[in-house]
Parts: sequence; C-alpha cells; structure tokens
Amino acid sequence: MEIADKATVDFRGNFDTLESAIGMLFIGRLVGWRILLLIHNKRTIKTYEEVLGINVREEFPEVGPFADKSLAYAAVQKLGNFWKAVSGEVPVPDRRELADPK
Repeated sequence: MEIADKATVDFRGNFDTLESAIGMLFIGRLVGWRILLLIHNKRTIKTYEEVLGINVREEFPEVGPFADKSLAYAAVQKLGNFWKAVSGEVPVPDRRELADPK
C-alpha cells in the first residue's frame, strides 16, 4: 500500500495510467513478473514502473503463487521458450486471459 499511496501523491497525468499501474502492482505480487511481461508490452511495463517508482523484477517474484491461472503462461510452458513469447516471435493466444488452475 505504501507504494500505491506514494505513487498517488506524486502522480501528475492521466488518472487511467495511475489506476492501471496500481492494478499491475497488486496483480504482479500474485502472478509474478514473468506473467506481467506476457500481458504487457515493454513500453507499458516501463511506464507503470516509472509511475510506481519500482522495478518489476526486483519488486515481484519471477513466478507468483497464482501464475498457473495465466493461460499465456501455461501455453508458454508447453512451447518451452518464454523469451520468444515475450518478444512476440511466438504468438500466444489469449495472453491476457486468466483461467481456473487445472
């Protein structure tokens, strides 16, 4: 909450950006930075990091306790190459969708 509160006090700009950054903050701790890299492009991650004053790789676990809810992460695990999926070299369908863990 301290990060969200400080970001809110310091923020100047479009409120939608602040709201989305805070959403990433709360989801990131649950799913981890790898899933964030799958659902957001690098520019968006960078923007949210600047708004929050964090680095996602330092703030969040690599894979969080709810990472298995990510359809994209499940698909990438089957494909076997996370970084190709992040770069877009390998398309990942439904990369922003969450599902019940199996």
